[in-house]
This record gives sequence, structure tokens and C-alpha cells, in this order.
Amino acid sequence: MTYAEQWIAFSTIVRKEVRRFLRIWMQTLLPPAITMSLYFIIFGTLIGSRIGQMGGFTYMEFVVPGLIMMSVITNAYSNVVSSFFGAKFQRFVEEILVSPMSNATILWGFVLGGVARGLGVGVIVTVLSLFFTDLDIKHPLITVAIVVMSSVLFSLAGFINAVFANNFDDVSIVPTFILTPLTYLGGVFYSIDLLPEFWADVSRLNPMLYIVNAFRYGVLGVSDVGVATAFVMVGGFTVMAYAYCMFLLSRGTRLRQ
Repeated sequence: MTYAEQWIAFSTIVRKEVRRFLRIWMQTLLPPAITMSLYFIIFGTLIGSRIGQMGGFTYMEFVVPGLIMMSVITNAYSNVVSSFFGAKFQRFVEEILVSPMSNATILWGFVLGGVARGLGVGVIVTVLSLFFTDLDIKHPLITVAIVVMSSVLFSLAGFINAVFANNFDDVSIVPTFILTPLTYLGGVFYSIDLLPEFWADVSRLNPMLYIVNAFRYGVLGVSDVGVATAFVMVGGFTVMAYAYCMFLLSRGTRLRQ
């Protein structure tokens, strides 16, 4: 295929992915908006007023960046894992694989669909947060860079999950038992400065801590960890995940047998 034909194929997959989650917006966009609104009300307004300040900010200001990033990560991941596993389940993934499209075109088509949903939900949650607090973004470039890089990384992770999933239970195992606990323990609701030294050191092994704090640094200008370290980690994991996805596609692992 020529570059022009590859572009047509790529843009077709992206449009199909975007239309898919927009068509079922009551399942993809509305639930995270309602869930995050409840978080804002319960943790930010009702409980947060009794907690006081954290990291030099009100509790509402402190938790908003973490909740936005949590919604971006979970929705980017969920979109790709559900869409690509759906292609396997409905048996049209074989048609995609035998087409003259390159593996990179296929992979980036699904990944950008996940990025679009992650960023879309992130924008919705950000707008909702403005009803509860003011957001004065300190470092816009860092904010945009970390949210885009994180959504790409977790879209790739969702693709890997979809490749190895054999049924719908396998699709939900990783988000339920790995992604959600790591996100909740990644400093979304608290600063690791509050933890005893041992548990603070344990928390530093959690990659979510670096992602959440890098985004919080972009919004509020404060972080519990090094921002440069966070970018290096996200960039490194993204490169490794992309290489592994391309390897799986080239081998046809769990796709061609």
C-alpha cells in the first residue's frame, strides 16, 4: 500500500473507533462523568472540608488533578481492550490482519481511538470540576504532554490485554485487580508525605504515583516525586509497550490460531 492508502486505512480505523464510543456515549462518556461528580461531592466538598489543606492547597484542589488523570487512564485503557477484543470475539480481526494494512497502521488506529476517548472524558471531568473549584494550570505544556503520553501508554496496555484475553472475564481482570488498586494507591487522594517512611518508599515503586504527580505538578505546580523521572518512566514504558504490541501483531499471537 502507498502512504496515501495507509493514511486512508488509518483514518478509517480512527473514525470507526471514535464513532463507536460516541454512539454508545451513555456507556462510555456518561458513567465517568457521574462517578467523578460523586467523587467531587463526597471527597472534595463533604469530607474535604474537614480534612483541610494538603500540599498547600484545599483538599478539593489537591484531588481534582488525580481524579482527572484517573479518568483519562481508565477510559483510554477500556476503549482499546473492549474494541480490539470485540474484533476478536466477532471474528473480523482476521480480516484486518490479512488486509494489506501495515501492523503500525492497525495498532495506531486502535490506540488513537483510545486516546480520543481518554482525552474526551478528561475534558468532560475537567469542565465538571470547575463547578467545584477553580483550576489555574501552572504548566500547560507539562499538563498536556503527560496526559497525552499516559493515554497512549494505557491504550497500548489495553491492546496487550485484548490480545491475550480469551473471554470477557479476562478483559475485566487487569482493570479490576491491577489498574484500579495501583491508581487508588498512586497518590490520587493523598500525599505520600503523610505516610510512614516505609510505606512512602513502597509507594514509590508504584508507577501510577509518578503519572498522577506529574499531572498534578502541571496543574498545581507541586509534586511528591521528580517530574523528569515521571516523563522518563512513561516514555520508557510506552516504547516497550509499543515494541511488544508490534511483536504480538507480527507473530499473530492469540490472533491467528
